[in-house]
Parts: sequence; C-alpha cells; structure tokens
Amino acid sequence: MEKQEIRTFGRRHGKKLSMRKSLLMENILPTLYPTESEKPDILEIGFGAGEHVRELANINPNKIIIGAEPFENGVAAMLSAICDQDNNIKPEYKNIRIFPDDVRLILNENKFKFSEIWVLHPDPWPKARHEKRRLLSAEFLNSLGTNMAPDGKIIIGTDHWEYYDWILNQVKDSNLTVSDSTQETIETRYQKKNMAQTTETKYMILTKK
Repeated sequence: MEKQEIRTFGRRHGKKLSMRKSLLMENILPTLYPTESEKPDILEIGFGAGEHVRELANINPNKIIIGAEPFENGVAAMLSAICDQDNNIKPEYKNIRIFPDDVRLILNENKFKFSEIWVLHPDPWPKARHEKRRLLSAEFLNSLGTNMAPDGKIIIGTDHWEYYDWILNQVKDSNLTVSDSTQETIETRYQKKNMAQTTETKYMILTKK
C-alpha cells in the first residue's frame, strides 16, 4: 500500500540559505531527528525560528524537546541559533530535537506521549474559503490528545481572536477540554509582529476529558 501524502498548506521553502545554514541542514539536522528510545517529553508545533523551543530547552534541561517545523528557513534559523561558530551544538541546547516536516507524520505513528504540547500562533487562515486549512480542527485536536500523557496538557496561543473562538468550538467536538487560560506573554518573533493588530495574545490550556 502506498504511503498517503499529507498536504501541508504552509510554505516549505523561502529565500536561499547561506552556506553555513546549508551545511548545518546537511550535517547537523540528521543528528537531531527524534527517536523513540529517548522518550521525548515536550513537543512544539510550528516553531518558526525556534525562540520558544530554545526557551523550553533552557527551563527543562532534563527533558527532550521536539520542535516540528516544515518550513526549511525556520529549521535553518533554529540550527544556526543552537550551534556555535564551529557548528557544534551548544551545551544548553543538547536536549533539542528537530522534526523538519509536517507534525502529523509523528502524531499518526503514536510513538510518543507528551506531557506538554505547544502550538503558538498557528496560521489563522482568516478567509472563509480557507477555513479547512486551519490546523486546530477537532480531528487534529483528537490526534494531539491521543499523543498526550494522561496528565499532559496542550498550550495554544493566538493573537487572532476569531480563530481563538473557532478553536474553542472545535474543542467541544474533541476528546479534550479547556482546563484553564493564561495571560502569560510568550515572546516570539511572530508575537512581536502582532499580525492581527489585537491588544494581546489569547491562550488556552487543554487537557483530556
């Protein structure tokens, strides 16, 4: 049976990579693929340039953190940030793993049970005709729930308030429930841009029903 291709609506490639970033993609990235034997504990989906993944690595030095990002330039930016001038991984980032593809390929295998899953500033696809492209559908939330530890949690943040309300409606049809919200400001490059021009980022915390 042929493997079903997963359609990812976001960009895969951007501007041409520098020589250093190209070398990191070729030589360092393959060493950072997540493995089942390491029992990764935290997952961030769509990490952008990796600012928050690096923060998670710093505050959880004894846990393996997976960052999943299909956009090549974002992966390259992360690699550049976690490696020193000699292209060795800095000690404080030894617990980071990178999956440079659609996270559903990991979730469909159901190999890991995460205590935390982070989704910060997913593309809101605000046009009505693009609504089906939104990541955080009830189906996707169910998949996240299946890959959570029994006491795990999902932290979602978006500055697009209509999308926030849409996600809440999706949660009602999922195996998850809203357990809390937080006013914490999580600094990422996307958050600083505030593309939706709202006054704050809204967050929700989901747990299993």
